[in-house]
Amino acid sequence: QVQLVESGGGLVQPGGSLSLSCAASTSIFNDHTAAWYRQAPGQQHELVAVITSSGFPDYADSMKGRFTIARDSAANTVSLQMNSLKPEDTAVYYCQTTIWGTTYWGQGTQVTVSS
Repeated sequence: QVQLVESGGGLVQPGGSLSLSCAASTSIFNDHTAAWYRQAPGQQHELVAVITSSGFPDYADSMKGRFTIARDSAANTVSLQMNSLKPEDTAVYYCQTTIWGTTYWGQGTQVTVSS
């Protein structure tokens, strides 16, 4: 059983920055892809960014140039640096990984972008 715990959410003004972190209970990120998703009220989960087991990142189009996903294998963490935040980035952000066909999610962390 893998546990994922997100942290770092909060309230930020438009144009500001936040850094989210996802800590895994075991050493998995070297061997499996990790992803950040988000869910705004009344909407479905939206893919934000992924980082492969080889360390290659990819982003949803609306996040390119503003968000950066990274991993620290020694610490078993995956981070999401978010810059130039907009009100439409407001959502609960979730960490996710799939290991041998089983998908694991964290509990989510709230990000609110508002003046």
